[in-house]
Amino acid sequence: MSTEEKPAETNTEAPTEDGPVPPKPREMKCIVLTGFGGPKMLRTQQKNQVTAKEGEVLVRVKACGLNFVDLMVRQGIIDHPPKTPVVMGYECSGEVEALGENTSGFKVGDRVIGFCDYGAWSEVVAIPSQYVYKMPDNMSFQDGAALPMSYLSAYIMLFDMGNLRKGQSVLAHSVGGGVGTAVTQLVKLVDDVALFGTASYHKHESIKGNITHLFDRVVDYSQEVRKVSPEGVDIVLDCLCGDDSNKGISLLKPMGKYILYGSSNIVTGDTKSFFSFAKSWWQVDKVSPIKLYDENKVIAGFQLRHLLFKQGQHQYIKEVMGKLFQLYNEHKIRPVIDSAWAFEDVGEAMQKLHDRKNIGKVILDPSLEPKPKPAGQDKVTASFIIHYRMLFNEIK
Repeated sequence: MSTEEKPAETNTEAPTEDGPVPPKPREMKCIVLTGFGGPKMLRTQQKNQVTAKEGEVLVRVKACGLNFVDLMVRQGIIDHPPKTPVVMGYECSGEVEALGENTSGFKVGDRVIGFCDYGAWSEVVAIPSQYVYKMPDNMSFQDGAALPMSYLSAYIMLFDMGNLRKGQSVLAHSVGGGVGTAVTQLVKLVDDVALFGTASYHKHESIKGNITHLFDRVVDYSQEVRKVSPEGVDIVLDCLCGDDSNKGISLLKPMGKYILYGSSNIVTGDTKSFFSFAKSWWQVDKVSPIKLYDENKVIAGFQLRHLLFKQGQHQYIKEVMGKLFQLYNEHKIRPVIDSAWAFEDVGEAMQKLHDRKNIGKVILDPSLEPKPKPAGQDKVTASFIIHYRMLFNEIK
């Protein structure tokens, strides 16, 4: 039989008495949180590939964003944590592979960014079309994965909530991280803004050129800010919480605005610490509306996930994304990528975030090969498991 005459191959196995065996479902690699705890609770698994339902866009993922909130999800220290096992991740970029029924505005092959309420850390993901945005032609997939949560948060807090204007001042924590580096770029859109920032000392040399006044995160930065600006600052962006909330509110000028958008002080060890959790919230002073009234101060909170998925503001988010895309095309913003990691190395990538060693965004890339393990590590791990099982059986 010639090549032209050879029948096409299919995934269908040989027929049986009951008829042909249906083809096996296609599989996809994803990162699953099997339970709350340390990095070992994360597993790279193969699952049946999802399909696009009505109103959904099926995206072949090229890159995913890793955020500090993902670390908090792993430890189970966010409000209303998901039921495990669950595929993790909130943001990704990739190409449209298929469209569900009654889905408009996209076509197969479009390069897009998508938001997920969990599920983004997968080779393929189905996303409701209202949470999907076409990427600029000149934007890389890694930039696409690094931009959404960090730059949306920074933009909304600075301009829509903070109403940043010429000649004002901003205090931002963790200016070496994803949101922090976005803040350092966005404040430059307004003339004569003084940016006060805190970051781990080992990051200072790399980021000091983007910040007016930079302080070590472990020093009494409120005292240092007062030395430079005795009257305080106009806007405080706080991702730490705890006693830093009190310091931030006390540093506000009249008409100043304090915005809480995270609580990373809760994260100390690899697993949830009830002491750190309680301490972080107990340290926050009670807010008196009368005192705010007397001092002409504003206290606010911002959580992008709730705004998007629970409060239905997807049209507003789409408008802000459009502004960010325009700024990207005008070369006024550019995500800072710290590093990209294979799915299998997510524990190590997350540990880098935990240790505050990243400068900019940490990315997960499903196409990357995992780092080789040190020689003999598998044997040592297997030996430990066998020994543990034998000991457990003896106790039983």
